[in-house]
Amino acid sequence: MTDFPEAEQHASSGGLRRFVIERQTLHDRIVARIRDMIAQGEFEPGARIHEVRLGEMLEISRTPLREALKYLASEGLVELVPHRGAIVRKLTRKDVHDMLSVLAVLEPFAGQLACEKARDTQIGEVRAMHYRMVAHFERNERLQYFNANQDIHSYIVKLSDNQTLIATHRSLQSQLKRVRFMGSDNPAEWQEALAEHEAIIEHLCARRKSELSDILRRHIENSWDRFKSHV
Repeated sequence: MTDFPEAEQHASSGGLRRFVIERQTLHDRIVARIRDMIAQGEFEPGARIHEVRLGEMLEISRTPLREALKYLASEGLVELVPHRGAIVRKLTRKDVHDMLSVLAVLEPFAGQLACEKARDTQIGEVRAMHYRMVAHFERNERLQYFNANQDIHSYIVKLSDNQTLIATHRSLQSQLKRVRFMGSDNPAEWQEALAEHEAIIEHLCARRKSELSDILRRHIENSWDRFKSHV
């Protein structure tokens, strides 16, 4: 059975609405799968993504695959080159440092807004996400731990309720995913990052804006030291 089953179209208006939702889910799953493949090094920076082979691997047609590649291009993860197709974008050391410098401003600001605006139930969800991340860490599940880590940062930014901030953060986080994942292969550094996350959750739950802002900034600054050798 394929990981990406095609949705069935229904004749009724209710069925048609369900079809649209399922197609969107298919798109999201394809995008997420290709992101993970790039992050894990299955496609090297500068490499061409062969649409036919990838479509056969994922058991999907070229239309949803091309839609996914266009979306990844809009995020800056791949480049669409005439007569060559999709190429995995290669970031320079300066690109990565510049993006992290922006994140080191955005995330602390988002954390302050989250302390002001988030409901208790939403903060509770961040805590639950953290516990799931810790479970992946304890089972040595690197990709799942990494994705859970990224999801926590995205959710805190989402709690800012600032759409411009959210969109900018999403774009930068997507572009940095491969570099960050490749730099997460040291268990000691996993432990260091996990300790920082413990502090992030503690300050968010207590709605301590200044402390949360400070630890988010240090967390991002420290991440440069953790993966700069992979750039």
